[in-house]
Amino acid sequence: MALVDVTKLEFSYPGADRPALEDISIRLEPGQVVALLGPSGSGKSTLLRALSGLVPHFHGGRFAGTVLVAGVDTRRSRPAVLAGTTAAVFQDPEDQVVMALVRNEVAFGLENLGVPSAEIWPRTDEALEAVGALHLAERRTSEVSGGELQRVCLASALALRPRLLLLDEPTSQLDPEAAERFLALVGESGATTVLSEQRTGRALALADRVLFMEGGQILADVGRDDGLAWLAEHRARYLPPHGESVGGAAAGETVCRLDGIRFAYRSGVDVLGGASLEIRRGEVVALEGPNGSGKTTLAKVAAGLLEPDAGTVWRDGRAGYLSQDPGRYLVRDRVLDEVALGVAGDQQRALAALERVGLAWAADRHPRDLSSGERERLGLAAVAVAEPDLLVLDEPTRGIDPDRKAEIAAWLDEYAAAGRGVLVATHDRTFPVDRRVSLQREALLAA
Repeated sequence: MALVDVTKLEFSYPGADRPALEDISIRLEPGQVVALLGPSGSGKSTLLRALSGLVPHFHGGRFAGTVLVAGVDTRRSRPAVLAGTTAAVFQDPEDQVVMALVRNEVAFGLENLGVPSAEIWPRTDEALEAVGALHLAERRTSEVSGGELQRVCLASALALRPRLLLLDEPTSQLDPEAAERFLALVGESGATTVLSEQRTGRALALADRVLFMEGGQILADVGRDDGLAWLAEHRARYLPPHGESVGGAAAGETVCRLDGIRFAYRSGVDVLGGASLEIRRGEVVALEGPNGSGKTTLAKVAAGLLEPDAGTVWRDGRAGYLSQDPGRYLVRDRVLDEVALGVAGDQQRALAALERVGLAWAADRHPRDLSSGERERLGLAAVAVAEPDLLVLDEPTRGIDPDRKAEIAAWLDEYAAAGRGVLVATHDRTFPVDRRVSLQREALLAA
């Protein structure tokens, strides 16, 4: 008997001019692992919300068809009825966390399910250890990095031992080792899993079935091998990459130099222990390193958002910074106005910036109506429109489909070639850059 049975599902968000989902019919068998692929805004996240019951109960909107999960009709039952059967990790872990301490966050779901108290803490620590985050157990959730917080949310889901696991870009902020470790756990869990990933190699390696969505519809629903063949014929950029892409631009004068940077958010706990880095005009530099190594902190120091406790910072010209989750910092009610904010309301320049990231069509939309990947591109346009000499981007490919990622990479090459420097803090080894540097927990070790 199928664990999930979706029949002729249609859904539109309130006020939307087109459906987010159209004529979706799928059956998921126990233990299946499904790679859910497709461009940003194609409906992947909405489908996962429908399987969790958040659509329509949390989001409202127009809903037709049926979604049955373990025999429960999600339209007639609140999402709480599925708690324990279903667990989800969505694109923005910051929006899922409710507790102040990491260990309490993981225990929260178990407490709500009425798990005996003698089992709660062992299962909590087991889940944290499984994702490599047991050392964070006593940390405050507000003080861990984005990647570490993503691990905490993954542990919260695994601790529930669900029958249906819904994962929306679950490794987007994880370093490669942590991502591989987590996906191995997913494969061993036995849960029916729907995994939406834009870094498709990981999803396709784990999956036994491929769903490809576009425009709210399913274009392909096939087994993994047939899925690879379909992608090769129709969407080749979604195939796993054959190695890394590293450019070789001729770099010019230094635009930013960091020397011996030390920084601590709390007394006695160094996030950076003497990092040094130089960024030159004409190059795109990738800043890599494991979760918690201080990439975001060093990026903020480079952009001038943080003052180091020790060391020197030299910068030639203005800097612009794009955070890991730009959707949290949107302040205008219209996409065009959001971008124009950085250039004193110049809407012509703002529209040109939107065109460069493929969002000119959304100029009159509300930023909150865009998908996560589209908001990421909106944030990039809003920061880059002012053409800073140093452009600092923190995980800019998070939630962005392969086609758009290639377009953004090409545009950043042009941006740097015009005599500017670009620093990209990322775990995405497939993103093409001119130079990669590795930040470990103590200092910048390689360049």
